[in-house]
Amino acid sequence: MAADLKGKVQTVLGCIDPSQLGRTLTHEHLWCDTTPLGMPTCPSFLPNLKSLPFNMQNLGFIRQFPYSYTPNLTLHGEEQHVIEELKFFKQHGGSSMVECTTLGISNNVGMLKTMAEKTGVNIIAGAGYYVDSSLPPEVHGATQEQLVSTMVQDITQGAAGTSIRCGVIGEIGTSWPITATEKKVLQATAAAQTQLGCPVIIHPGRNKEAPAEVIRILAEAGGDISRTVMSHLDRTIYDKGELSEFAKLGSYLEWDLFGIEVSYYEQVTNLDMPSDAQRIQMIKHVLDNGYEDRVVIAHDVHTKHRLMHYGGHGYSHILLNVVPMMLARGISQDQVDKMLIHNPRNWLTFK
Repeated sequence: MAADLKGKVQTVLGCIDPSQLGRTLTHEHLWCDTTPLGMPTCPSFLPNLKSLPFNMQNLGFIRQFPYSYTPNLTLHGEEQHVIEELKFFKQHGGSSMVECTTLGISNNVGMLKTMAEKTGVNIIAGAGYYVDSSLPPEVHGATQEQLVSTMVQDITQGAAGTSIRCGVIGEIGTSWPITATEKKVLQATAAAQTQLGCPVIIHPGRNKEAPAEVIRILAEAGGDISRTVMSHLDRTIYDKGELSEFAKLGSYLEWDLFGIEVSYYEQVTNLDMPSDAQRIQMIKHVLDNGYEDRVVIAHDVHTKHRLMHYGGHGYSHILLNVVPMMLARGISQDQVDKMLIHNPRNWLTFK
């Protein structure tokens, strides 16, 4: 079966020629539930935040403390709004998305198929496992070989008892420090990638050392680093020198939190979340240093408040707002096309 995938991209509606991908966001969520990963307490000055209604009066608090507001943490029940936003994305030049929801945050390939059918957007589903704290006991108890078998099945036969096939492994979740279960999953990911020739995408822990440690584990297990995306560099590596050193390891470099403009980072309060302008500065740095074939971008929408229906930027923010900012700051149209078209296409094509 893996040989049948060579040279193709696998969407939830079947395989397509890579040339059909068009403008592609490499890290989004259309159906997920991160409630188990929410903050356990509310800000001291707003102890009743979890029980407030989702309205304009409270939107400022929700944007500042998105992980303390429990109703914000699920996209379940929002499928009609997501479908409308996917149509808007397509209307404004978007074509494809990688949907990175994996086991632990409520993946649903059946829902993704419905969304693809209703919108015409190419949706590539992710196989695999999220961070340790989100996983059920059977994953902790599974052998590496069992994890490999499941991921291979999700891509070659169908996921979750369906005939709907995933087209990428990930986002594979890791914490910091990396746990024993997460290391096992990374090693299984490398083995499955070797067997299938498939793309891989990683969620690193929130520490500047985390991306390189993940790459080390994958490489030692035989993974293909050149076919691997390292997500969330926006909130992980802030220093340009350290970023240049990491880029030498050969993975794709992903800035995927475009649209988040609140500098307060609720999950790691001693770190500053960069603005879109700062993201563009970091991207231009790696472009200027010869890595224009290794950069991909996205929004990582995974909460209600980032949907347009709830006052957010939606899935079209990059196309409508970020690309013009990039062009005004010295990034060329050819480089933009590499980030949105050519690099995603090269990454997502089975080898």
